[in-house]
Amino acid sequence: MDIIHVLEMLLENAVNFIIIVLEFMGVAIIAASGIKGFYNYIKGSPDTKLSLAKGLAVALEFKMGSEILRTVIVREWEEIATVAGIIALRALLAFLIHWEIKEEEK
Repeated sequence: MDIIHVLEMLLENAVNFIIIVLEFMGVAIIAASGIKGFYNYIKGSPDTKLSLAKGLAVALEFKMGSEILRTVIVREWEEIATVAGIIALRALLAFLIHWEIKEEEK
């Protein structure tokens, strides 16, 4: 086994681990924001929508980070196209959420 193969396997394992951690963090932030948003809604807080949107925006950034890392380990053009599509959709969602946050803050 040559050193290049070992380094490649190490990189792939490290990237896969980091991808899972970032995805988990994104899901945890979405869950926490949803619970906080529901609590604020029940309380009748006027900044419920803004708080929820900010939480979703942060979570989306973590999930986009995991997709960007995924591009390091993909090998097939079909996989690259799929990852690019996911990144594009998440970027569009992030843009819309940030736009909504700016509108809500006005």
